[in-house]
Amino acid sequence: MATDAGISRRRPRRQNLFVKELRTLMYAFGDDPHPLPESVSVLDEIVTEYIVDMCHDAARMAAQARRNKIKVDDFKYALRRDPKKLGRVEELLVMSKVIADARKQFDDKQEVEGAGVK
Repeated sequence: MATDAGISRRRPRRQNLFVKELRTLMYAFGDDPHPLPESVSVLDEIVTEYIVDMCHDAARMAAQARRNKIKVDDFKYALRRDPKKLGRVEELLVMSKVIADARKQFDDKQEVEGAGVK
């Protein structure tokens, strides 16, 4: 994170949030099954910094729209210059809706069968 003077300011050290997932991803992409903790820690710091920066960008978009809450569209707008990531976000949103609809249909079916048994 750079300040106005162009001097880098270090963020406070965060706990490793994605260690288990990153180890699995590193192995899936050809790393050792048990990568060095330093490698996982560096990758965790990079991922965390990226997520925080995306959240700040989305918050900035919401502030420009004079809203206090961040919406999904703010993240989409922040990712507008990266078509791969934007496409993946849209794909995940569609799949989330499909899963929610399937759960709702399943729950409705369970209620109908439960009512018929009584």
